[in-house]
Amino acid sequence: MTTAKENLPVDSIPADVAESISRVRVEVCALHAELVRYNLVVWTGGNVSGRVPGTDYFVIKPSGVIYDDLAPENMILCTLDGEVVPGSLGSKRAPSSDTAAHAYVYRHMPEVGGVVHTHSPYAVAWAAHGEPIPCVTTAMADEFGGEIPVGPFAIIGDDSIGRGIVETLAGHRSRAVLMKNHGPFTIGKDARDAVKAAVMVEDVARSVLFSRQLGNPHPIAPEAVDSLFHRYQNVYGQDPAGALN
Repeated sequence: MTTAKENLPVDSIPADVAESISRVRVEVCALHAELVRYNLVVWTGGNVSGRVPGTDYFVIKPSGVIYDDLAPENMILCTLDGEVVPGSLGSKRAPSSDTAAHAYVYRHMPEVGGVVHTHSPYAVAWAAHGEPIPCVTTAMADEFGGEIPVGPFAIIGDDSIGRGIVETLAGHRSRAVLMKNHGPFTIGKDARDAVKAAVMVEDVARSVLFSRQLGNPHPIAPEAVDSLFHRYQNVYGQDPAGALN
């Protein structure tokens, strides 16, 4: 694995690693369009990052750049310490304000290959209320294996949010956490998987909120949740790969 100390200078990055970085740049850039497509962000809010497989690098969106102006070449290459790799494409721009949080997740959850943050309105409503989204639909059981938990309030800018994500999701099947008074963060095997989780958390946040307006939603029995989660993660689809955890 390429270590942080081997990051300098950028010219010394092996050709195969450079190719992997390029592929992740293209993927992460394209996935930001999915956040817009599914109405998960407004203006410049939100971000997607992706780990470069087999390295100690990840790629993340630049700070404060509108989505129409994003391009693979302005995705920012960072080390797992959250430092921008000098001399790399995009290195003259500031990375996302959530970079330290993403880096903390990658350092402490080696199975994670992608991290996403959005301000999607229904999920933010639950986060502002400070309440987990209860598992009352089969879609939630399928995708998250139970409730979507709430993480602690944390100030943006350092790794406090990352610590809250890791502490909340440790030993949890959910790939989403609602950071209190802030919004959802999702993780995945790769960036695309994390984006899917972000789309799904907003979908279930909306459905369960509508159900609350009708009365008290009926919880699904734990053994049924287990069965649904196992089937969806390991049987459903053309090439199931199993749950992240």
